[in-house]
Amino acid sequence: MVTGALVIAVGTVVLASPLCSSDEVGLWEALFTVTSAITVTGLSIIDIGRDLTAFGQVTLAGLIITGGLGLMAITTFLQGFVQGRSGLRHRLDRGRALDEFGVGGIGPTFKRILVTGLCVMGLGTLVLYGFGFTDIANPLERFWASLFHCISAYNNAGFGLWGDNLVRYRDNPVVNGVIATMIVVGGIGWRVINDLWSNRSSLQPLRRLNLPRVSLQSLKLRRLSLHSRLVLRSTVLLIGVGALGLLFTEQFASGGVIEDLQWWQRLQVTLFQSISARTAGFNTVPLSIQTFSDAGLLLLIVLMFIGASPGGTGGGIKTTTFAILMGATRSTLEGRDEVVIQRRQIPDTVVLRAVGVTLASALFVILMALLLGIGPTTTGEPTRTSFNFLEKLFTCMSAFGTVGLDLGVTAQLNRWGQLVLMVGMFVGRLGILLLLSAFYGSRAPSRVGYPREDLYT
Repeated sequence: MVTGALVIAVGTVVLASPLCSSDEVGLWEALFTVTSAITVTGLSIIDIGRDLTAFGQVTLAGLIITGGLGLMAITTFLQGFVQGRSGLRHRLDRGRALDEFGVGGIGPTFKRILVTGLCVMGLGTLVLYGFGFTDIANPLERFWASLFHCISAYNNAGFGLWGDNLVRYRDNPVVNGVIATMIVVGGIGWRVINDLWSNRSSLQPLRRLNLPRVSLQSLKLRRLSLHSRLVLRSTVLLIGVGALGLLFTEQFASGGVIEDLQWWQRLQVTLFQSISARTAGFNTVPLSIQTFSDAGLLLLIVLMFIGASPGGTGGGIKTTTFAILMGATRSTLEGRDEVVIQRRQIPDTVVLRAVGVTLASALFVILMALLLGIGPTTTGEPTRTSFNFLEKLFTCMSAFGTVGLDLGVTAQLNRWGQLVLMVGMFVGRLGILLLLSAFYGSRAPSRVGYPREDLYT
């Protein structure tokens, strides 16, 4: 937490300097933008392409990479380097803080994460440059637009160089496809990517047996860890359900964004927004209470709350937490005393952690919405002087889930409202349990047992 605050403070001073921004960007605007970048959220109260200089945009991209790779990962790596003689227990604890990087050493793993990310972002940049942003005539500007948006997408930040984000590329399948792929790859996490790559190598000898392709794919999935299987299946399920849900809700919305679109455009828009809503924050259509139905916005709130996967660059309660809760519900309905997912029993501590994360996150978002509703929260200058509860809840969930989708609320909030969002972004990126543990401190497990007693539920 201290390291994060220090990076934000230094980044604020740098971004507010004339070298990085125009006169319209003061310390407060720089503070909000840097906080949003470090937490890879994407909410902004300035126009990135207009208010930041070229050096300022490069600085912002660097902050996004820092936050996307994990500010906590960098801190723990430095601690491991300084305290090289730490015991196995401490290394295991640090590994959990980094989504279980493993006991083989945080440094090598972090290096592989960095190399993987750079390779993925580099490949996406080449595709966008050659086939995506072809409307940009200047080669240097096209390259920077391609690189910046790949950095922003892979790190699930959602920052765009244009005021309309990616609305101008709504019908461009290459831009939609590359950005969506960057979001998904960054969101599932390096552990899953490494698991897929490792199993790909191990299956090469099996191809010589001339097994059916379906059998090979089934065997490949079985060789993956339970974590990887849950992440992949949850990701595909949430993307599909989200896209079909948005297609259904906005189909019947009068004056909605997809009302006048052809069927393939509707499918592309809803699919992209379903992917982006889970912590990325890009939008290819205008997003407001006038363009989206209340049902569609509520569906986006649910997707933002679930978020990306552990070890990924996104926020939210994580897909595995959602899968565990669904598994616990199913086990309860089946009358089981333990949670079983794909023929594997989930430890009680993991189930309790999932319940704790979900409940604490929901309560924190409610607290944010409550604070956002105290007193006047707008500057008084814009045309809108107040916002309804759905707009406030959507904005709070977008900040806490480090998503960055905005209904036009953020820039019109006064400093109290924007401060609430900054705190929400910071807490959402670090993790609600980490925040609570910082207040409560680490306690040794109690060896005292207590008698059991049933409660009516």
